[in-house]
Amino acid sequence: MRTESPEAASPRKATPRTIVIWTLVALVGAAGWSVLALARGENVSAAWMVAAALGSYAIAYRFYAKFIAYKVLKVDKTRATPAERLNNGIDFHPTDRRVLLGHHFAAIAGAGPLVGPVLAAQMGYLPGTIWIIVGVIFAGAVQDMVVLFFSTRRDGRSLGQMAREEIGPFGGAAALLATFAIMIILLGVLALVIVNALAQSPWGTFSIGMTIPIALLMGFYLRVLRPGRVAEVSLIGVALLLLALVAGRWVAESSWAGTFTLAPSTLVIWLVAYGFIASILPVWMLLAPRDYLSTFMKIGTIALLALGVVIALPTLKMDAVTDFARHGNGPVFAGSLFPFVFITIACGALSGFHSLIASGTTPKMIQKETQVRMIGYGSMLMESSVAIMALVAACIIDPGLYFAMNAPAGVIGTTVESASHAVAGFGYTISPADLAKAAHQVEEQTLLSRTGGAPTLAVGVSEIFSKVTGGSLRAFWYHFAIMFEALFILTALDAGTRVGRFMLQDMLGNVYRPFKNVSWKPGLVITSAIVSALWGYFLWVGVHEPLGGINQLFPIFGISNQLLAAVALAVCTALLVKSGRLKWAWITGVPLLWDATVTLTASYQKVFSSDPRVGFFKQRSVYQDGIDAGKVLPPAKSMDDMHTVVTNSTVDGILSAILAVLVVVVIADAARVCVRHVRRPALSTLSEAAYVESKIVAPAGLIPTREEKAEEAEEAERDAVGAETGG
Repeated sequence: MRTESPEAASPRKATPRTIVIWTLVALVGAAGWSVLALARGENVSAAWMVAAALGSYAIAYRFYAKFIAYKVLKVDKTRATPAERLNNGIDFHPTDRRVLLGHHFAAIAGAGPLVGPVLAAQMGYLPGTIWIIVGVIFAGAVQDMVVLFFSTRRDGRSLGQMAREEIGPFGGAAALLATFAIMIILLGVLALVIVNALAQSPWGTFSIGMTIPIALLMGFYLRVLRPGRVAEVSLIGVALLLLALVAGRWVAESSWAGTFTLAPSTLVIWLVAYGFIASILPVWMLLAPRDYLSTFMKIGTIALLALGVVIALPTLKMDAVTDFARHGNGPVFAGSLFPFVFITIACGALSGFHSLIASGTTPKMIQKETQVRMIGYGSMLMESSVAIMALVAACIIDPGLYFAMNAPAGVIGTTVESASHAVAGFGYTISPADLAKAAHQVEEQTLLSRTGGAPTLAVGVSEIFSKVTGGSLRAFWYHFAIMFEALFILTALDAGTRVGRFMLQDMLGNVYRPFKNVSWKPGLVITSAIVSALWGYFLWVGVHEPLGGINQLFPIFGISNQLLAAVALAVCTALLVKSGRLKWAWITGVPLLWDATVTLTASYQKVFSSDPRVGFFKQRSVYQDGIDAGKVLPPAKSMDDMHTVVTNSTVDGILSAILAVLVVVVIADAARVCVRHVRRPALSTLSEAAYVESKIVAPAGLIPTREEKAEEAEEAERDAVGAETGG
């Protein structure tokens, strides 16, 4: 490396005050873990789960992330990033670290951390809590930071392109195909959760729609009207966002309600159109300000939720480990604790989708290499905290209500009486009157089979907030949470579509050279249209799936996401080895081995299991036999539904098998490259961009250090002198 950060060269000695603070943080985390692990048959407060998570996150960010950034990666603050060197105002643009943190967090934090933990609560609160916290510290956040670093060193190359250049054409081609196919599936499922949350909801649809003109105003404000005035535009944006939230309720109660009450099929069209437009506009105009704006709502809501848990001290009503974890016969999703709890939680602990953002929009916008710790590792810790709060929300409500909300209609029926009877068969009890009352309290007609995780999380949020603010506001908090979740997910959709466009341009650029230029207008429009249409197809299929889009597609979403993480970790491990960091290859190598073991096991079971609730091909066989016998099998309602199930199961099974094979090829080729480098290092080449000295002065973290403040003051003084002399 050309230079090292002073922080890496001479780490500051710990003061007695620092030692005391971090000892207390460690004790808080340890106390939380002890209570969660040892308490059996007694009431456990959700506050202990929050304590275990926050204590662990703080220790990991302060010590482990810093060790990786400065000791392993050796981030260099004097090196110009692609945002500075290739600045074109469209895709490459140096972006204030606070705005970029908001964009990156908003882009990565989609449906996964909200939906996955809610579904995984079926197994109990303990397995999910352990994997969310341990997984993010040693796998998810590490992947995000390391991918962001290596992509920044390679002019913002996509994950697939890095694989092709650093591993080789064979493994690289497999990685390109796998990442693009997985990306399309992920975007389709993300959009499906939005449709489920916003369908027939004028309040949510209006408020979410208003974030678009607000973001455009913020973009032009920062770019044209008041450049650099981040604090000003933040206050304006938050004020307008709050107004949009309140106005949403007014609209829902007015004559305009019908205009904003959209059917799922209509929402599909609007979402595809939005994804296309958002992916071709300059990043400063809509993407960055909208994500920055939504981050205020996301972080604010999660912080308030954590505070509400501490104040209200709700009790965890779900068992620590349920019988479904032992037997694998749960009504929410079928499958055993291993591997399906890890697959289902997905984004809250480890997400391959993040590697696409970390090698997509973010490396083209980051000001300094030293910011990869805050933006890469820090954002993933923030997302993991969202997953913890989602798990808390699912586990504090009555288990009977939880299963009535998350089991499909084909299992529990469509009336409160049939649902109550079915839940009793699961080993839990809730009366028809209590089910009706729960729906009435949040001003919904029914809460039965509200799959997808969003409604369950909203009920949990309303439960916590209403204990602090009073029960009369329960319905308000429920609808607020539904809208919050839709905004959460939509911000990942626009960034994901843009990243998908980058990936397709990378691939087509190997055939027709102009596509390599990601800002080439014809290529930009063509590839954006293709990407939007492809994920729009999966969204349409999910909306019309007889077995329930979420129930059928979320397992393949989780498997695809974790397979993509295996690709990212394989590429990172190969790059660590090739760049002379062999002794540190375990940092990504160990998570890779775990992720590959879990995900390939799940892939095998989803393809070949003899249980029709688990195996796609067995499910296809059962419904095909029904068609041949002229029978309509529930929950299908017609022969058309039966044929749809057969078609979708076939597609899902084939996709799962192909993706698993492609990922095995990538891992094997990466292993070959690592072994070859160890044996004959002279044969290895790196495609790292040449060193160019940076002219930008910017802090590494959210709050500047004393030294960074001095550097900023120096730079401001030089700029002032230059302005006075006409330079």
